[in-house]
Amino acid sequence: MASNFPPDPSSVRYDGVWTHRDVHANGIRLHVASAGPGDNRAGPGDPASQLVVLLHGFADFWWTWRHQLTALAELGYHAVAVDLRGYGDSDKPPRGYDGWTLAGDIAGLIRALGYSDATLVGHADGGLVCWATAVLHPRLVRGIAVVSSPHPAALKSSIWRDNAQRRAFLPGFLRAQLPRYPEHLLTREDGRGAADLLAARSSPDWAETVECADTAARMASAIRIPGTAHCALEYKRWAFRSQWRPDGRRFIAVMRKPVDIPVVSMRGESDRYILPHTVHRAPHLAPRRRVVTVRDAAHFAHQENPEAVTAEIAKLLAGEAHPARDSSA
Repeated sequence: MASNFPPDPSSVRYDGVWTHRDVHANGIRLHVASAGPGDNRAGPGDPASQLVVLLHGFADFWWTWRHQLTALAELGYHAVAVDLRGYGDSDKPPRGYDGWTLAGDIAGLIRALGYSDATLVGHADGGLVCWATAVLHPRLVRGIAVVSSPHPAALKSSIWRDNAQRRAFLPGFLRAQLPRYPEHLLTREDGRGAADLLAARSSPDWAETVECADTAARMASAIRIPGTAHCALEYKRWAFRSQWRPDGRRFIAVMRKPVDIPVVSMRGESDRYILPHTVHRAPHLAPRRRVVTVRDAAHFAHQENPEAVTAEIAKLLAGEAHPARDSSA
């Protein structure tokens, strides 16, 4: 039976080895979970001098990075998992769900945390924010690691030119453009839509685990926080509507500028939503990119096989990730 009362935004502040903070950046308040030795940094050679910002995907929230948040902190890095604009316990303004503003949020966050740059890690929509921030604020980004998040221009090209990728991506994307109905699908039956999305895009083995059930319950609760479902869908609505507007054409034109920093692009081997050729497309847009196939995982590889994904992030942070055609983890 559905609950009569929606969850409070603070309900996503789960206890753990992290510290919950509010950070004001780009005119809004962002909730973050922070772990690792972020203070008293010794200098550039000290791992604690490296900030790692973790950005979640659609209908998700900071909790998706719990494994990496803990592991990176244990390696001595300052890891920060963010509730993106409109999600979790972050502010939910009526506007600002375009690529320009979202990149500005992360640039402002890096500065507000007292750093001159950061390594960005993102899943799905969060990965697109990584790409945008790297292009629009290049001095602030040391490198990026993305999971199930091809370069925006490569994704657009694949959707237009590849039937298989179009069939996988477009139905849900177009459904999100309808008024009110997509919000209902996400939040009905105590957030079942968000929980179903996790199960449908995960590998069958992980989808049957207790951890997946627990994660689905937390996602279902978080998406029911007032305003969250609408804000989450605004990301997709801007991506669609902007195709026919000057700001959108300008954005994709700017995004075609090559990202000349180390990039690790990961994809779960059984991901049915983002296909292999899409991830490999347009290598000239990220000449220092390395593509990694994550075994025993699908769309949520960072949760399904967290050790493999964390290992690739650690290589990037240590400067060990070099361009290659493909590798497996």
